[in-house]
Amino acid sequence: MLKHDRLAAALRGIDGRGYKAYRRIQGRWALPGFSLTFDHVQGDPFASPSRARIHIDPEDAGLPPEACRRGARAIGTGCLLARTFCEVAEATSGRRGSGRSGLIAMATPGQKVLENTAVMVSGDGGVEARFTVGLPARGRKVLGRQAVQLLLEDLPRVVEESLVGRAHDPEQILLHAKTNEDAEALRSQLPAYELVAFVADGAHLPRMSGVDDRPLQGDAVVPFRSPETLQLTLQLPNAGEMSGMGVPKGITLIVGGGYHGKSTLLEALGAGVYNHRPGDGREHVVTAPDAVGIRSEDGRSVASVDVSAFIDDLPGGTKSRRYSTENASGSTSQTAAIMEALEAGASVLLIDEDTAATNLMIRDRRMQALVPKAREPITPFIDRVRELHKTRGISSILVIGGSGEYLEVADTVIEMRGHLPAEVTAKALEVAKEHPSGRVPEASGPIAPSPPRRPIRNSIEPGRGRRKVHVVARGSGTILFGTGEIDLSAVGQVVSEAQIRGVSRGLVLAWERFMDEALTVPEILDRVLQAVEESGLDALGRENSGDLALFRRHELAAALNRLRGLEIDDP
Repeated sequence: MLKHDRLAAALRGIDGRGYKAYRRIQGRWALPGFSLTFDHVQGDPFASPSRARIHIDPEDAGLPPEACRRGARAIGTGCLLARTFCEVAEATSGRRGSGRSGLIAMATPGQKVLENTAVMVSGDGGVEARFTVGLPARGRKVLGRQAVQLLLEDLPRVVEESLVGRAHDPEQILLHAKTNEDAEALRSQLPAYELVAFVADGAHLPRMSGVDDRPLQGDAVVPFRSPETLQLTLQLPNAGEMSGMGVPKGITLIVGGGYHGKSTLLEALGAGVYNHRPGDGREHVVTAPDAVGIRSEDGRSVASVDVSAFIDDLPGGTKSRRYSTENASGSTSQTAAIMEALEAGASVLLIDEDTAATNLMIRDRRMQALVPKAREPITPFIDRVRELHKTRGISSILVIGGSGEYLEVADTVIEMRGHLPAEVTAKALEVAKEHPSGRVPEASGPIAPSPPRRPIRNSIEPGRGRRKVHVVARGSGTILFGTGEIDLSAVGQVVSEAQIRGVSRGLVLAWERFMDEALTVPEILDRVLQAVEESGLDALGRENSGDLALFRRHELAAALNRLRGLEIDDP
């Protein structure tokens, strides 16, 4: 390992030379209190920034030992350090020349707490941080003296103010560690109480906006309070007793007037598959880990999905047992999303009528009289929702504001009144009896087992030009995959660019290692997640990449299923 004074000498020695002279600093350097490793040095100031790592030994990091236990605590602590690193780096670093010269950056954790490769805390309290840095240049000439200031003055300041224990209040570090552990403990208790979700009393559910996931502030925010009939108290390892609303398995309706908080509650339940940082307002809102949001998605592609549970064979001879299209309608896209979620192992479906296809959700008595079932290929969701629960154990949570037909099939009905829930199941059953709809159930038979889907490897091509793999994540909604594009903007449980980058690399891993074995889609998902569990997120990307976050099998399946050109083997 080279000493930091030698790094300073090396940088001054290349001052004014061509930019590629920076490659002389690739490798590991010892700095006071930490080591700095350059894994990749950019060849041009306008190219992607250089990738670097910092390693801090436990005695230099000085983190509280109880905040570094492997698992949930270490992840919570790591996300706190990563957020702080990003804040301090933004305030400390600045442009020093051409392109991205002088900028220090890291993948920023948002409100969700996800395992990631930005900052990793080991069980013994060591810290590894991965980030990018723009090495200073004027044009394509090295600014060696400015690089000395950047790497030997600014960077140590960022480390000192973010990645070590003395930069934080010890109680805050423990709060982030323990909050994450408590969320895991809450979620693990759901099956024992026959629940699919839990919302703690006092939770703050509204967000700043549809594009800002931070909690809404102000006196208008109404803290959540459970109705007595659904309230229970659970025991947490750190926070102790926690009271709140349990959402039972089965069919749950969220009803109420407009602007009273129906969709806000459902969105919080969808986000509850992930943990949240302290102060988010949803730290103690948890949902079954295999809950999947479902919506219609006009124009998406569908590859050989069995939609026969909801759609009969279509005019023109199109078979619904292996349905494919490059341009799905609202109803067929939502049907495909349901069946794909079940294939991937979903245990709960989350549906908001505002984003659902009306003709898939319901056909009332008048429409049944006007268009007889013989001329209607669609079996509405209302006629399958109870069967899904009884025969497959699939629960559904639905926001319903316009169709009272669903009152007849509900197990639990929650009415939102001024952003507070009231349980009105008994009243809903009364209303259903007093006002019979007269509609006739339209399911012609039980849901048949779907044929297995085995992706054809040659239909999944991540290469572009001379590059065997060309995969780029853009924002939190798009993957450029080879010469094509995967649109995940309608997949609400994709939550960050780092996560979508993890998904994109998961697809590449599946293509490279698991698609030559005639495996089914669930088997491929199993293999990818097993590789991540065994080798960490580094199994997904280039060595020592710091811009990946963990995803569920459901987000990986969503990306695979939306890959245009995907073909399924049809024996």
